[in-house]
Amino acid sequence: MQQVPCKFACLLRFTKARGVTFQQLNFLKRMYIAQNNKMLQEAKLKAESAASPFPERELSASEKTVIHDVSTLLPPSSEKPVIKEGRELTAVAGASETVTEMSSKKEKQWKEMKLNMDELPGILARLSKIKLTALVVSTASAGYAMAPVPFDPMCFLLASLGTGLSSCAANSINQFFEVPFDSNMNRTKNRPLVRGQISPLLAVSFAVSCAVPGLALLTWGVNPLTGALGAFNIALYTCCYTPLKRISIVNTWVGAVVGAIPPIMGWTAATGSLDAGALLLGGILYSWQFPHFNALSWGLREDYSRGGYCMMSVTHPAMCRRVALRHCFALIGLSSVAPVLNVTTWTFPIISLPINLYISYLGFRFYRDADRSSSRKLFFCSLWHLPLLLLLMLTCKKSLYEDNKKETVDGEHGVVLEK
Repeated sequence: MQQVPCKFACLLRFTKARGVTFQQLNFLKRMYIAQNNKMLQEAKLKAESAASPFPERELSASEKTVIHDVSTLLPPSSEKPVIKEGRELTAVAGASETVTEMSSKKEKQWKEMKLNMDELPGILARLSKIKLTALVVSTASAGYAMAPVPFDPMCFLLASLGTGLSSCAANSINQFFEVPFDSNMNRTKNRPLVRGQISPLLAVSFAVSCAVPGLALLTWGVNPLTGALGAFNIALYTCCYTPLKRISIVNTWVGAVVGAIPPIMGWTAATGSLDAGALLLGGILYSWQFPHFNALSWGLREDYSRGGYCMMSVTHPAMCRRVALRHCFALIGLSSVAPVLNVTTWTFPIISLPINLYISYLGFRFYRDADRSSSRKLFFCSLWHLPLLLLLMLTCKKSLYEDNKKETVDGEHGVVLEK
């Protein structure tokens, strides 16, 4: 130990005389460490190559050889930097772990929603189910057009706008109630409230801002009967149909009533009264919805099961197919009743018979085969069947001129008889 200071002093004199710097000594130290590590790796490779060439056979305890790793002999001066480097590596690893833990905690915490105003119209359109709303408005417009009264453009516009706003309100409230169930379904997991694109408060505020002016337009802009039907339909859809979807299959019949009311609203907006024509239009929409929705729900049975919804296609599959076929035949009967009620001419039952027979044929295929292919064909047929049926009904509508002429002739004939 006493000779160490002397050797160190001699080393300093040698380095001073030869002009060797500290950086060169550090380089020599690193070279020495790298050479020792290389020798250690070569020793390990030789030991592995000396093992048995038959790895499948297990060696006995006496045949097993133990290979000891040869530790590197480092000079005393090189131990401290290696320890220091190891401590730095452990410190960096610990810091990275803490950063990842903090980021994961931040992800789990509640975050403030940032709403992009450019995306808001599209989000509200999906919240209000804009395609379903368009279908509701079109059926209400068909009911208005079928009414045997002169066409009033302003009343038609107010009725269509009020019906559309009422539909947007009902659909928004429906999505607000069904967020935890929609998140389990592939069909509805991308809805705005499920993805957190808007807050529930904004969704409810949008529903209220649609319902209030919509019902006001129907009540004071059209007539109180149409406004009462709109309010009844919103309450029936949100407070009855929505909770029934998880309780009983009766929800399908309640939903069909909800879909049958818009054409009745169109008729009452034009006439101000509930006539036989309004009930006929409502009956056609009521029966059409069973082949349409039952065929749709047949392909979504797994989704409805995950969401916890009680649908005919899930709990009563035979009834689902039977009811769809029954209402396909009902469309033929309702089309035949239209001229009896003086809503259309006798041409309508004849020209509507081919499309009614075709959807009945697809309903029978769905009832017989009970597979996805037949249900898909019935569903897509229902998409073009309804607008075509309403268009044919509109073309065969009894004109107001013919009704007035008939009343005039009857009146004159009565006068002649009195004379």
